[in-house]
Amino acid sequence: MKTDDFDYDLPEALIAQAPAEPRDSCRLLVLDREDGSVEHRTFTDIVDYLEPGDLLVANKTRVLPARLVGRKPTGAVSETLLLRRREDVDPLGGVWECLVNPGKRLKPGAVIEYRAGGLHAPEGAEVVLTGEVLDFVEGSKGGRLVRFSPAGGRTLDEAMHAVGHVPLPPYITSYEGDPEKYQTVYAMDEEHSAAAPTAGLHFTPALIDRLAARGVGMCFVELEVGIDTFRLVEEDDPADHVMHTERYHVPAEVVERVKAAKAAGHRVVAVGTTSVRSLESAFDPEAPADSPAVVARRFEDAPDSAAVCGRGDLVERRDATTDLFLMPGSTFHVVDAMVTNFHVPRSTLMMLVSAFATRDQIMAAYGEAVDEGYRMLSFGDAMLIR
Repeated sequence: MKTDDFDYDLPEALIAQAPAEPRDSCRLLVLDREDGSVEHRTFTDIVDYLEPGDLLVANKTRVLPARLVGRKPTGAVSETLLLRRREDVDPLGGVWECLVNPGKRLKPGAVIEYRAGGLHAPEGAEVVLTGEVLDFVEGSKGGRLVRFSPAGGRTLDEAMHAVGHVPLPPYITSYEGDPEKYQTVYAMDEEHSAAAPTAGLHFTPALIDRLAARGVGMCFVELEVGIDTFRLVEEDDPADHVMHTERYHVPAEVVERVKAAKAAGHRVVAVGTTSVRSLESAFDPEAPADSPAVVARRFEDAPDSAAVCGRGDLVERRDATTDLFLMPGSTFHVVDAMVTNFHVPRSTLMMLVSAFATRDQIMAAYGEAVDEGYRMLSFGDAMLIR
């Protein structure tokens, strides 16, 4: 298996630069793993593919205004992307792991000043926030530990909101609309993520109500989406790729509802790859197997499934971290179907969906999506793998 195996031709014209309006009017490609067949529908038609008793599990994380544009005292422009708080360095939350640009010039001791309005702040605008580079982040190109200090009597949260912007993916270059469109309608109030769980962007309150009326359940995990969602795999062998860790939470209520749905013969449908990684990370291979065992459809006979080896179970996770990398050959233990977007070529997400279906099925479906003019990537159309 090579990284090149997950490459495909993505015409730039197909990269969506704005979300569909309304959200659920986008297209939906339905891939059947049984025979590889494909159907072309509209996202609202997802109701037709979910049965009473099925359980949707979605990621409720909210994107924080993580893109900060400031200047060094010399006047040089610097961009900072907040990734995660480092309470291990500063329990009060003032130190963040960040990506900085230009990285070569921002060494420990460098200071960045941020003004309201960012790069377009008027001449003489007051400094709202100051960042001091403390150290390099090992194994991260452009990664830095930065200590932030608010100014003008503001709290750190107030200062970051005054200077920060929602960090749209780098391939979205012309969107100037409502940044709330890059949040799911069910996002929590607290802001934790550097990127949105984009498969959830297609749901509207009305569609969620229709699913509930059909008897489809819905519950929520949280995974704080990191910058890996944008990174390509640069190594020739994907097994050499190192995933960044991301914080996640799988509440006891979700564990109970997943087990109840499966025990009743229904499916667990993950909304997005972050929900997939949360659920699969919460599967403890050393826990005693439940009765009935928690297994994923089409992976029941895998040597390490709970049904075969007699151990492994879904467990509650609180404030846990994961670097789970799912690629062809990996076993899924929990997820029976998946709602997802179309992903960047050569990415870990291409490998994840190819592990859930097959590489050949995914590459054929992507080829058909490109031929049919689907809108691709974060603001683009959706896919149901069942």
